Amino acid sequence: MGILNGNPKDEPMHYGEIFAVWTASTVAKGSVSCYQAYLNHAGDEDLKKILHALLDQAMLEVKELDEVLVDNGITPAPVLPERPEVKPEDIPAGARFTDPEIAAKIAMETAASLVACSQAMGQSIREDIGALFAKYHLTMAGLGVKILKMTKEKGWLIPPPLHVKHSE
Repeated sequence: MGILNGNPKDEPMHYGEIFAVWTASTVAKGSVSCYQAYLNHAGDEDLKKILHALLDQAMLEVKELDEVLVDNGITPAPVLPERPEVKPEDIPAGARFTDPEIAAKIAMETAASLVACSQAMGQSIREDIGALFAKYHLTMAGLGVKILKMTKEKGWLIPPPLHVKHSE
């Protein structure tokens, strides 16, 4: 049996996998902090539901990714401190993110996470790591569809210039 046969969890991680897992864990920790802040600013109930789903997903990713790192002898980045809950009306108008701004930001972050997950899946030679990022990709794709639908329904989507063919 070779070094890359058998249980994937017994195989060593290569440097690309280490960097992908460590980076994803670090980004997820930042996302937890951001989603907590966005929840303080958000007023729309549909947006809050999506933010809670994103927050739960980020917390799951932190737990699972840090477990992979620790199991492989790698120290994860530190967890950021919890943000206190604040009522949106207590945030000054000029300092408060609006619901459409939050929706645009989480849409962009979700799209970027799909790319990052795809890259991590493509470079992984350990099946368990590739499968972990495939699971995150699937979850984020589903959340991305919900965000898109919400932004369209609320009138928050600002589409790029549309090309419409005119018949002559």
